[in-house]
Formats: sequence, C-alpha cells, structure tokens
Amino acid sequence: MQTQNSDLDSVADDRRTVRTPASLATLLGKALNTIARTRELSLLIILIITITVMNHLSQYFLTTANFRAIAVGFSPAAIISVGMAILLVSGGFDLSVGAVLALSGTVVAKLLIEGWSQPVAVITVLALGAFVGLINGIMVTRIRINPLVATLGTLSVARGISLVLTEGYSLSGLPPSFGSIGNDRLYGIPYMVIVAIVIVIIGDLALRHTHYFRQVYYIGSNDHAARLSGIPVDRVKISAYMLTATLASLAGVIVSSRLMSGTPTAASGMELQVLAACVIGGASLTGGEGTVLGAFLGVFFVQIISNAMTILRVSIYWQQVVTGTILVIAVAADMLIRRRNTT
Repeated sequence: MQTQNSDLDSVADDRRTVRTPASLATLLGKALNTIARTRELSLLIILIITITVMNHLSQYFLTTANFRAIAVGFSPAAIISVGMAILLVSGGFDLSVGAVLALSGTVVAKLLIEGWSQPVAVITVLALGAFVGLINGIMVTRIRINPLVATLGTLSVARGISLVLTEGYSLSGLPPSFGSIGNDRLYGIPYMVIVAIVIVIIGDLALRHTHYFRQVYYIGSNDHAARLSGIPVDRVKISAYMLTATLASLAGVIVSSRLMSGTPTAASGMELQVLAACVIGGASLTGGEGTVLGAFLGVFFVQIISNAMTILRVSIYWQQVVTGTILVIAVAADMLIRRRNTT
C-alpha cells in the first residue's frame, strides 16, 4: 500500500514538472496579450527600444538640442491629434487639417500685416477654424456626405483660398511680438511645446472623464443604438469636427508665429501624419476605440522615426514612403487585431 502511494506521489510530481513550463508559457502569453491590447503601453515600449537603438547608432540623437527639435517638430501635429483622436473615436475623420492649418496661418499673417491687433486676429482665425469644422460636420451628419469626400473637398477649398490670398508666396513682415509663442521659452522649454502638452492633457482627461466626450465611444461603436438611447449623435459629431478644425487653426497660428510668416504650402501631408499617429496610438478607423494619450504617443513615435531618418541622412522623399508604409501597417494591424478579438 505504501509502495502504491509513493507511486501516485511520483506521478503527481511528474505531472507538476510537466505542466510547469506550459503554465509559464500560458502566463507569458497572457502577459504579452495584455501588453498588445494596451496600445499605449506597447507603444511606449516600442518608443523606448527605438530611442535606445538610435542612441547606439548616433551620438547626436540623445541630446537636449535634438529632443528640443523633436518636441518643436511634433507640437503642431500633437495639438491636431487631440481633435483627430476624438473624431476617430466617433467614427469620423478629417483630411483637411493640414490645409486648415495653412489657411489659418496665412489669414492671421495677412490680418496682422493689415494692422489688426494680435488678440483679435488670433480669435478671428480660431473662429474661422470652428466655422470650417461646422461645415464639415453639417456635410457629414445632415447632408450625409462621406467624410472622405467632404473633408477632401474642404482640403482643396482651404488650400486654394490660402494660395489665392497669398498668390503662392509667403507673407512676411509680421510684428516681432507675434513670434513669442512660437520661439520664446520657459525654463528652456519652448512655449509651443508647453501649449501642446497642456492641450493633450486636457483633451485626454476630457475624453476619459467627461460625460459629453465619453458619448463618442457609444456613437463610434454603434451609431444607431446611440440615437435610440437618446444621445444627440449629430450634435456631438459636429462638435468633434469643430474641435478638430479649431485645433488645426491654433496649430496654424503657432506655426506662423514660429516661422514669422504665413506660408500657404505649410503642413502639406500633415493629415496623413496625424492619421497614422492616431491609428498607431490605438484609434480605429471604424470608430469606437482610441485615446488622446495614445494619439500623442503615436505622434511622438512618427516624429522620432522622422528625426532618426534625418540624422541617418535618409532622403526626405523616402521619409514620405516610410510614413505611408507605417500608416498601412498600422491600419492592417488594427484590422487584424479587431478581427481576432471578434472571433
């Protein structure tokens, strides 16, 4: 009887020995799956790896001056990404943000050259951005035009107006005081970077904790069900379009302040950069998913890649190829993850 019991104990020990690696593999798989689903965490890990690799490839990468240049470079896109993330969560998107940025930059420059006071000129331009967003929102929600077609049309109109106003040339001769927000610093940190970070923090908190913006998740997940539950779908969507365009106008003011000119060709292709950043950060083109923090990390990642290619002397034309490739891969990965989670 003792022999039989000892045999059973040895079999149990063998089973525990055999199952231990399997259980560790299961736990490791669950941990990796959790990291993969937490897009902000996985993106942060990728960022750390990228920065570490670039630090080994170039001694100029991990320097204060270079990171200040990166921060200045991503600030306009980071500001716009706040509105774009909220808009994507609601199931929409805006391809006109780059053109609105350029239009706002040229208009504020023209107003200042004509003698308008800076506060009035800036408020007027922000109101212009809100009006463009209102038009986009009405076309999408009331007239039922596809967001792709509606915002592509707005892109063409806004870029065309900025070229008409300037006849294709940059507007210079702006008041020196206007350059403070784009060039001055606070304790070594550029004002435009501080503005971008503050807007990102406010946007992230608003999307996570305010009732009004939380509604975009329900709208993006199921538009019809959201209407039946009493959510003012059209009004919320129009607000998201207005917020996105207004932030694009603010970015245009900041860019004009930094360059001390109104450039009608500014921010060409920025809409794809912001879209790629938001999707990389966890937003879905089909709506219902995404965070402002994830979009910000996505913008930071895209800017890190762009800066790395510049330091490694990669042609600017190839940089556009890489940005487009990143967007395609991000969208494909997003669709595969969503398909896997639904099966």
